[in-house]
Amino acid sequence: MSRAFTKEQDDAPIDIAERPISHHRNLVTPEGLKQIESEVATLQEQLHQANDYEDRETIARVARDLRYWTARRETAEISVPDPDSDVVRFGMTVTIENEDGKVQTWKIVGEDEADAAHGKISHVSPVAVALFGKGVGDVIAVNDKEWEITAIG
Repeated sequence: MSRAFTKEQDDAPIDIAERPISHHRNLVTPEGLKQIESEVATLQEQLHQANDYEDRETIARVARDLRYWTARRETAEISVPDPDSDVVRFGMTVTIENEDGKVQTWKIVGEDEADAAHGKISHVSPVAVALFGKGVGDVIAVNDKEWEITAIG
């Protein structure tokens, strides 16, 4: 009989690839650390529930995600900017304006916190890297456009 018509063994391992972990420093804001801890707690509960139902696929997926978030929690480095800093640092909110008058405001956060749709960019993004160490009035070039820093907070 062809193996195509045989049932896979119920105890066969489920192969779910690991989530890649960034090689950059795991800088986080205090809010970012809370998000990581919340994710760990949620996944621990999901794993407990999946174990109760013996749902092997869910167990494999949740266990993989729990390994990722646990590693991120273990390597998290909380960074809070000096409120008196006059140059852009991690955790700050920066407003920039281009030559066309378009204004954009970004908060520079950790990689796992980044959400461009909500104005949060990763500290390793090209825009953040270009902003670091610059002050109000300085100009950066991003995607062939010049942007002036108009506010730092």
